[in-house]
Amino acid sequence: MKKQFLEYAIPSALAMCVASLNTVLDGVFLGRGVGDLALAAVNIVIPLTIMFFGLATMVAVGGGAIVSKNFGANNDEKAVSVFRQVMKSLLVVTLILSMTCVLFAENIVKYMGATPRLLDMSAEYLRFYAMFCIPNLVGIALSSFVRNDSRPKLAMVATMMGTLVNITLNYIFIFKLSLGIKSAAIATGIGQTVTVLITLSHFIGKKGKLTFGRSKLEKDILKEIFSIGFPSFIAESAFSVIILIYNIVLTKIVGEVGISAYSIVNYITTNIYMIVLGVTFGAQPLISYNFGAGKSKNMIDVYNISIKFTLLISFVFCLICLIFGKYIIQIFTLDKQIIEIAYIALNLHNLAYFMIGINLTRTVYYQAIEIPKYSNLIGALRCIIVLPLAITILSKLFGLNGVWISMAVSELITIIVLNSLVDLKKCTKKVMAQC
Repeated sequence: MKKQFLEYAIPSALAMCVASLNTVLDGVFLGRGVGDLALAAVNIVIPLTIMFFGLATMVAVGGGAIVSKNFGANNDEKAVSVFRQVMKSLLVVTLILSMTCVLFAENIVKYMGATPRLLDMSAEYLRFYAMFCIPNLVGIALSSFVRNDSRPKLAMVATMMGTLVNITLNYIFIFKLSLGIKSAAIATGIGQTVTVLITLSHFIGKKGKLTFGRSKLEKDILKEIFSIGFPSFIAESAFSVIILIYNIVLTKIVGEVGISAYSIVNYITTNIYMIVLGVTFGAQPLISYNFGAGKSKNMIDVYNISIKFTLLISFVFCLICLIFGKYIIQIFTLDKQIIEIAYIALNLHNLAYFMIGINLTRTVYYQAIEIPKYSNLIGALRCIIVLPLAITILSKLFGLNGVWISMAVSELITIIVLNSLVDLKKCTKKVMAQC
């Protein structure tokens, strides 16, 4: 089982690692080529782009879980139908989101906390990002389905190629053509278009079981997809809400300097988050397939390996940031005040990732065995119930350091509450007995 896990998890984690490196370089190029205000302006929009990512992840994980389960149960026809319905519905929703954000960019970023100095830059970034909404979201979904169709390495290659294009264009647009903040959005969109074109070859060339074609939207199937996938949207929204809440609190405590420092922390910690997410994405097809095949021991084994893997990754990342954190931050900015704030924030913030890996793995596991209520509970605890309370209380008790430590406290409380309510092994046995 370990070998199978590594065959799926490593390509997925590597793809996410390269994608996160792209995000980091976006920040470096913007910070050095446009300025610290550009970092803050993008940070205003990030909660919305993460929610878009969550939407694509929702249909990809929800649809992917059903597809892999049906592959495991030798019901390939239904798996193909589910895939086609996911892609059709995602295209419609993405088109609506794209038009809305292009038309109402200023109003949206104002609502999200953009200060007068950040308003124009934030709106410009959002407008150009939204123009590429379809490849941005469809690329995520197609890469996920390629993994579910037994070609995790192709998904890795597609993501990496898109990222390389993105990095190259970012450099050209910002430093050679001086296009400003919209450069990052345009480069990302073109890079994701490359990812889409590469993954399309799998489906058009009929290299696996999943193919494009006509398929009528079925209410029950869509309901099942969204029900299973919704916790992934909540999980990503949790990250989005976290950034939104932090932006609002930091604006009140230290102003735009705090948002700039936090934006750098986000750029750096995107690496660990995306790698951990990649590990859980790699585990999902295996859990879902074994669920369909009725192999509960394999499901638990994949879960345990995933937890250990995420903890190891988190430890290595935290150690690197503790030792080399200031040098990494200086890549983004030379402002001494921002560097000091960001270094403390980074190392306190990183403590949360030991727990985030556990919570994300559990979220995906309960989705894969079609008990999304527990995954929804994890998401609700993380972003809706515990985090706002933690930030409010800890910021009053410990000031700025209380803000930075609040996410770790929130994630830990989520683990404690879930452990007291649900026994994962007993829950698995109960579900398998009902199949």
